[in-house]
Amino acid sequence: MFKDVITLISTTDSENDMGDPIKILVRRENIFAEKKSIKQSEFYQAAAVGLKPEITFIIRTIEYEQETLLEYNLKAFTIIRTYEKEDEFTALICQGIVNGVM
Repeated sequence: MFKDVITLISTTDSENDMGDPIKILVRRENIFAEKKSIKQSEFYQAAAVGLKPEITFIIRTIEYEQETLLEYNLKAFTIIRTYEKEDEFTALICQGIVNGVM
């Protein structure tokens, strides 16, 4: 079932050597997931509020630590919505990021 591998990414606030605020990316690699397509109804509902969901990943709920980004096949995604499914699984609905822009 879980044949796809994703990297979950969170951000933490820090400071550089000059005291400027910066964001540090914290990566958790090799998370097994099941890739699914977006349902048509969900796509149109999200589009109505300006979102463009592209892909869904199902992972074990215990693996998810409220990350806001993920990477799959060298492509970055923002997690725009999550929901818990039955049997301790969580769905991550994602939108692609191109050149740092959603």
